[in-house]
Amino acid sequence: MWFDTWSDLARVILVGAAAYVTLVVVIRLAGKRTLSQLNAFDLIVTVAIGSTLATILLSSDVSFAEGALALVLLCALQFAVAFTTSRRSQVRGVVTAEPTVLLRDGVVDHAALRRMRLAESELLQAVRSSGQGDLAEVAAVVLETNGRFSVIPRSRLGQGTALAGLAPPRTPPQG
Repeated sequence: MWFDTWSDLARVILVGAAAYVTLVVVIRLAGKRTLSQLNAFDLIVTVAIGSTLATILLSSDVSFAEGALALVLLCALQFAVAFTTSRRSQVRGVVTAEPTVLLRDGVVDHAALRRMRLAESELLQAVRSSGQGDLAEVAAVVLETNGRFSVIPRSRLGQGTALAGLAPPRTPPQG
């Protein structure tokens, strides 16, 4: 249980070092997006890379060449998807989520909160974390594709061009 053979330990050291170097090279070749803030697809690829690396290190049934090829394949697929999604909006919609407006002009969109499975308290926490104390002073809160909240104070809205393509502004109730 604590120790099998010296050759097993040597294999972990040698294959681990080679796999580490391979992973660093592959990630550098794959580009900055591989290490950027993760959306759901990026997270899946990251978990798969970690699982592959663990398998290379700990399973003597997988040769280093097979494991290195798997790492290269995962990063190549990640690159291909990132390349395609940056050029084809139809594919981007399948792979990544769209940003969602949760609050507009100080009014909470409760239907959007339900769709995103968020509590109003989480939205309020994001507003407070941004330094705002009054929802009326917030132009918009957007749940971004990476799961982070963007809070845009009314004083910084300007022409609102950063909100282009998102849900249209609410019309005030007539009364």
